Amino acid sequence: MAFLALRVAGRRTCERAGIGAGTDMRSCRRTPLRPWSLLVVVLALAGCSAPLPIAHFAGTRPVLHPDRWFVGHTHSWGVFENARGDPTGTFTTEDVGTRTADGTLVLAQTIHQSDGKVLHRTWRLKRVGAHHYTATAKPVVGIGRGEAYGRVFHWTYILRLPPGDWLHTVRFNHWMYLSDDGTHLLNRFTVRKLGIVVARASEVFAHDP
Repeated sequence: MAFLALRVAGRRTCERAGIGAGTDMRSCRRTPLRPWSLLVVVLALAGCSAPLPIAHFAGTRPVLHPDRWFVGHTHSWGVFENARGDPTGTFTTEDVGTRTADGTLVLAQTIHQSDGKVLHRTWRLKRVGAHHYTATAKPVVGIGRGEAYGRVFHWTYILRLPPGDWLHTVRFNHWMYLSDDGTHLLNRFTVRKLGIVVARASEVFAHDP
């Protein structure tokens, strides 16, 4: 793809110099690419970048165990964003996590949104394998699934929308990253309706003093 963009950029450079499409391209390959042409190549390279699989983070430190990290009192501050990444609102959370006898994390969460809405949600997160987790909550359809490798936790779930919304559900996709000192957790998530990204958010968790 990058090679194709490079050839297209070179061809357009020739055409802008007054060389027609029927001209032997070898005669203009020595023509230097203009800055905008180089930008096309850079963007093409960026578009070809494949996402890293979560297993890529295996061995990174400190290790994140989400069913343990959220035990106790935590809080967060975050920004809602539209599909382009522009800020649309802010929110905070207050969280209390406890572990049951079987190791399940029960996380009671209160979410305060800048528009005045207050949401209450109780998560039950359980480790079901060396790297795998399941999660449930009252508005979640079925069971959420997650994987943790090294300092990274990735999880997804389908959330049931309030009555009256004709789309009924949306899909959340979270990526969480533990800081070097293990005291803060960066949470980035996207929200999709019918497979299309409709919202994003950036959030940072920390333990209460």
